[in-house]
Amino acid sequence: MIKILAFADSSRIGSYNTKLLHIAAKGAQEAGAEVTTLNLADNPLPIFNADLELESGMSENAHKLKQLFIEYDAFIIASPEYNSAITPLLKNVLDWVSRPESIDEQSMVAFKGKTAIILSASPGYLGGLCGLVFLRMLLANLGVTVLPDQLTISHAAKAFNDDGSLNKEKKQNAAQMLGRKLVETMKK
Repeated sequence: MIKILAFADSSRIGSYNTKLLHIAAKGAQEAGAEVTTLNLADNPLPIFNADLELESGMSENAHKLKQLFIEYDAFIIASPEYNSAITPLLKNVLDWVSRPESIDEQSMVAFKGKTAIILSASPGYLGGLCGLVFLRMLLANLGVTVLPDQLTISHAAKAFNDDGSLNKEKKQNAAQMLGRKLVETMKK
């Protein structure tokens, strides 16, 4: 069975990206994948600093996150846009998870050979599109294959129903289809 790790890089209560993540994850589950949703804020990490790493090594939470990333075949990432880029939370997680824990460890072991889909919901007009450009580039540099299809939800404050679904059926279906497409790609 295909195992997918799904996370939003937003720790905000009522996060639009977390809502969007759950919709895409549902599509992946309906296509037959095992999906685990991770809240990055539940695993606090110090800001990455090479001196800290040299002095103390990888923290227990960083090690746990890295092991999770290694265990899964693919990722669903819903990312808000902060100044045309990803959040500091996600950047810090990716930095820690990318670090080798021994000299004989394969480079980027938590990322190479993995596949991902990316989505974004934002109050702005572009729906977080600029941040996804940055995220796509970063993931590719880490060795992740990012599917070309992505989804942005603009004016997110008005885009969701009270139950967390999108109020436009076309967007709701697109988010679920993106999750299904990830699974179909992984099956190939």
